[in-house]
Amino acid sequence: MTTYDVLWEDRDIRFDISPQQMRRRNGEILIDRLDSIEDTKGNNGDRGRLLVTNLRLIWHSQSLPRVNLSIGHSCIVGVTTRTANSKLRGQTEALYLLTRCNNTRFEFIFTNLVPGTPRLFTSVIAVHRAYDTSKMYRDLKLRAALIQNRSLRLLPQEKLFSNVDGVWNLSSDQGNLGTFHITNVRVVWHANMNDSFNVSVPYIQIKTIKVRDSKFGVALVVETSLQSGAYILGFRIDPVERLHEVFKEIHSLHRTYSNSPVFGVEFQKEDKPLPLEYMTVEPVQDDIEIDLDGSKTDAFTAYFADGAKEKDRPPVYSDELGLAIEKLPEGFTISSLWEVDV
Repeated sequence: MTTYDVLWEDRDIRFDISPQQMRRRNGEILIDRLDSIEDTKGNNGDRGRLLVTNLRLIWHSQSLPRVNLSIGHSCIVGVTTRTANSKLRGQTEALYLLTRCNNTRFEFIFTNLVPGTPRLFTSVIAVHRAYDTSKMYRDLKLRAALIQNRSLRLLPQEKLFSNVDGVWNLSSDQGNLGTFHITNVRVVWHANMNDSFNVSVPYIQIKTIKVRDSKFGVALVVETSLQSGAYILGFRIDPVERLHEVFKEIHSLHRTYSNSPVFGVEFQKEDKPLPLEYMTVEPVQDDIEIDLDGSKTDAFTAYFADGAKEKDRPPVYSDELGLAIEKLPEGFTISSLWEVDV
């Protein structure tokens, strides 16, 4: 049985992750590497490296690699450029990322320490756009525009292996007769009487595939991941021997996909490498401050985004705490402030 490996890299924001979590998973491709990038919001004055992959952005300090960030493309809700104050470059144009993860907003600012090149902006923006327009490879979809003239609309990197007629979807008591389309990326089922009644299940979201008994007889059961809704989908194919053949094909393709996933993010760098003189950065003496009291602050606090707050909010009485506090931002509660996953 194929071991289910939860895809978190593109859907989570993590701080100070381990070397194992920084290592790229199967199918994760390094698209660009920028060696002189400052994390201006959280580590101003610290020269670092930014890795742009098809699933996430990874930044780490060059002097202390354990100080790092992993930002999944799915968490990014806004990309723009603004003026920022960098300890290493002064006032300069920087890349601003507004993100959301687990109902918490974070803001990241990255500054390119190599002057005269827009590569930081072009790489991050283009790769994020390519990720955002290829969700069909990675997300379970219901009632989507999948079928055209009774044929599956193939994705650019998708190959069709087989069409299977006479597949009953067991989601209702009477069942719905339809067709399987089995590809290298996903399994798609649609009803024969209504093409818009369909489901597309990428292999990356399949937790288990089994053949087991049901009230409709022997059925093919597909269990999807928690992040895709934790669906349990049942299908019946007659005769049973044919059902087992379909099961073996899907199971084999699922195993092959797990070893070499296709995430669908297509991107090509158009700019040529810059001459050496443009890539050379004058050495800067870093300001080092030694913390003797041993205290440590949570990594996420430096990146917490509090909208466009310009002044303190008025005090209000908190029944929960029994004291006066600053009025919380809209949508937040006292308990939610303690529910941040780092």
